[in-house]
Amino acid sequence: MSLTSEDTLKLNVLLHSGIEAIRIDEARMTVHALSGSDESRVSLNPDCKPEQYLKKVREMLSGHVLGSPGGYPVFLKRWTRMGQARDQGLNELLMLGEPEAVVAVANAPGLTDDLARRAWWADPISDNARRMLGSPTVVAGDMGKVLAQHLVEHLAFETEPQVMMDTIRLILQPGLIEEDEKQKIWTSGARKNAYRVGFLQAIPDRLPEPKPARADSETLADALAVLAENGNALAATLIKSLRSEGQTFLAAAEAILRKPANQDVVVALLNSVGNYFAPARPNPTHAEDIEQLVSETRILCDGDQCETYTEIRSVVPDASAEAEALLLLSRVNEYLVTPIFAKTTAEGTLMRKKIEPVTTPIFERIAALLGSRGAGRQ
Repeated sequence: MSLTSEDTLKLNVLLHSGIEAIRIDEARMTVHALSGSDESRVSLNPDCKPEQYLKKVREMLSGHVLGSPGGYPVFLKRWTRMGQARDQGLNELLMLGEPEAVVAVANAPGLTDDLARRAWWADPISDNARRMLGSPTVVAGDMGKVLAQHLVEHLAFETEPQVMMDTIRLILQPGLIEEDEKQKIWTSGARKNAYRVGFLQAIPDRLPEPKPARADSETLADALAVLAENGNALAATLIKSLRSEGQTFLAAAEAILRKPANQDVVVALLNSVGNYFAPARPNPTHAEDIEQLVSETRILCDGDQCETYTEIRSVVPDASAEAEALLLLSRVNEYLVTPIFAKTTAEGTLMRKKIEPVTTPIFERIAALLGSRGAGRQ
C-alpha cells in the first residue's frame, strides 16, 4: 500500500520547497510545513484507515529526510528524552512530523535559538517549552521570552506540584518575565505553595516581599566580619542569614513547611534549605535520619569538633545558638523524610502529622535564626 498519487505529488513538491519543519494534524489529516515566517499545508486524501495512511506519510517523510523509509527509528525513542540526540542531525529530525523527534531536538545539547523556534512551531506544548528553557542559549535568545510567556499563561492549568516548581524555576531565569509577573505568581503562591518553592530554588536571595534584617544583624555582623574575612564559611553564612535576604528565605521556607501541598513539595523544600546554607556545611555528607542529624550537630558543637563553630563561640558567644542552628540546616535534605514517604502516600494534614519528627527540629532552628520574629510560633 502506498500514498495516493495526488498526495505523493503534493508532498514531494512540499519537500523540495526549502521547508524548515513539518507537523501533522492527525485529526484534520493535514501536513503543515514551515518556511521562515510562512506556512504551507497539504490536505491528505487517505484511501485506507487514517492511522495506516499517516504511517505511510511518515515513512515517506523519513525516506526523503533520513534515507530510511522506516519512520522515526524506534530505538531513538529510548534516549531522545535524555538529551542525547546528535547535534548534527537536529534539522532533519524536525522534518519527520514526529512528536518524539521534536522532543529529541528540545532536549539536545546543541539546541540553538533558531532550532527552538522551529521546534516550538512543530509541537508547541508546555513540556517542550520547559525542555528548551533548560538551554542557556535559548534563554538568552529570542525564543526564551516566548516560551516563558507561554508557561506563565498556562501555569494556572498545571495540577502537578513538581511541574509547577519546575516551571517557576525555569521562567525565573534572568530576563524572561517582568517583575509584575513575578509578583503575581508569588502572590498566587499563598494558595499554591509549590510556586514559592520554585522561587526558593531559582532566586533564593531575591524573593518578593523582602523581610527586614534581624534587629541585631549589624551588631553581630560587625563582630563576625573578621572571622568571615579569614575564611570562616559558617560565619559568612550566618551574616547572610541575619540580613534581609536570609530572613526572607527563612520566613518563606518556614511558611511553606507549615503547610506543604504534598510530598514533592516537602522534598524540594528540604533540598532548597540544605542548598541555601550549604556553604556552612561542616562536611559533604548528608544525614539520613533526623535524630542522627540532631545528635551529630550537638556532638560537633559540644566537643569542639567543628573549627568554624568553635571560632564563633570563642569570638562571638552571643551567636552560638544561631551558628549551631545553621550547622543543622546546612545538612537538611530529602533523605530525612525518605523513610517516612516510603511507607505512605499521605498528603495534606495527615502527611504533615507524619513528618512532624523531622519538621519540629527544623522549625526550632529556623526560629533561632529569625530571633523574636520566629519565637512564639507553634
